[in-house]
Amino acid sequence: MSEMVRLQCYAQMHVDEAETDLLMVRLICERRKRMRQRRTSMRRRYWVREWLLRREEQGQYHRLMPELRAKDPASFLNFLRVPPEMFDELLTRIGPQITKQNTFYRSALEPGIKLAITLLHLGSGDKYASLKFDFRVPHNTISILVRDVCKAIVDEYAMEVMSCPTTPDEWRAIAEEFSRRWNMPHAVGALDGKHVACKCPKNSGSQYYNYKGFFSIVLMGLVDAEYKFTWVDVGADGSASDAQIFNFSELKETIENGTIGFPRAEPLPNDDKDMPFFILGDDAFALRTYMMKPFSHRNMTVEERIFNYRISRGRRIAENAFGILANRFQVLLTTMQQDPETIRLIVQTCVCLHNLMRIRYPGLQNAVLDQEDDNHQVINGAWRNGLNMQDVDNVTGPNRATRAAKSQREYLKHYFNSSAGSVPWQNNMI
Repeated sequence: MSEMVRLQCYAQMHVDEAETDLLMVRLICERRKRMRQRRTSMRRRYWVREWLLRREEQGQYHRLMPELRAKDPASFLNFLRVPPEMFDELLTRIGPQITKQNTFYRSALEPGIKLAITLLHLGSGDKYASLKFDFRVPHNTISILVRDVCKAIVDEYAMEVMSCPTTPDEWRAIAEEFSRRWNMPHAVGALDGKHVACKCPKNSGSQYYNYKGFFSIVLMGLVDAEYKFTWVDVGADGSASDAQIFNFSELKETIENGTIGFPRAEPLPNDDKDMPFFILGDDAFALRTYMMKPFSHRNMTVEERIFNYRISRGRRIAENAFGILANRFQVLLTTMQQDPETIRLIVQTCVCLHNLMRIRYPGLQNAVLDQEDDNHQVINGAWRNGLNMQDVDNVTGPNRATRAAKSQREYLKHYFNSSAGSVPWQNNMI
């Protein structure tokens, strides 16, 4: 019974005014006593748990990492997925952005331990609850510092390592590398999209539910001949298809209005007819003069099968780039527990670090790539054992090919089957 109800009852019983005042004082005192008891019961058992205070004595950052750095750099690389030199570079570049001031109550975490926790989370996919015991840092603190470190890495490196080419010379350099390494002239990139699994966001319904049967966001990327991402779209809902994402992307808009800086059409090697520069895609995309994809009908001719082999040989670069990305940053192989905005930030960070690794240490992950033997037979790379980096659905329907694109694909088919554009081993691949 509340105090007001009890007072009303006493008033109805004709209790005199003095007794009513006395009762009110008693009730107020009882209420204050209950509130003090409640605050006492809700008080923390520990302000800081004692084992967390021994971070510098027992934590991995202060004990294990210095030992690995000094005596076993290869294990340091296996532990944090980056070599010691790159860890030092990252710490130097983003350290000022993630440094906090000490307070009267506690000392701030060192920037190095924040970076180490974030890299271990990205590299292994360990949950915050397990990282807490490794580094002796509370999980709620880890959830904040991971976002801060990821944002600092993206802000510091995105424009440096992941800027999309905007001039004809830059695109032509990519095309020349595709021609040299993969026998695919005039290709300026391979485009593909991948699902990154996540838990169902609150109040999202089926917005993030994909055709594979799990919740995800989509990472779409354009990859150059050296497995670097030149353009990415991160965070589309899992229910969206490759075609939907690309159709509403800035990449398509700039290609079609001519502001992206593609070179003018030029003749193919050993040929005299001008051919536009183009992107390599799969059947999820519409056939356009700037987007070439394999034939998809049945009962293909030998010439069409050779064309498909040549296109797929270049397009495989995108699959391998995603494979390197997921093999190094295995948080992408887990079902990520964060909210969608944090997941997008983490994926962007992984892409930035991937490109930085390809620039600084291009040979570190070649062992997980698809390889070709002396007869150009494909040997599947170790990355194909990964999970939860699934291709998005191949869409059909409104993505109808233009007549000019069909004519261009037919011309390329004849070119790849002619003495001007063929390679010696292609007939053995079909």
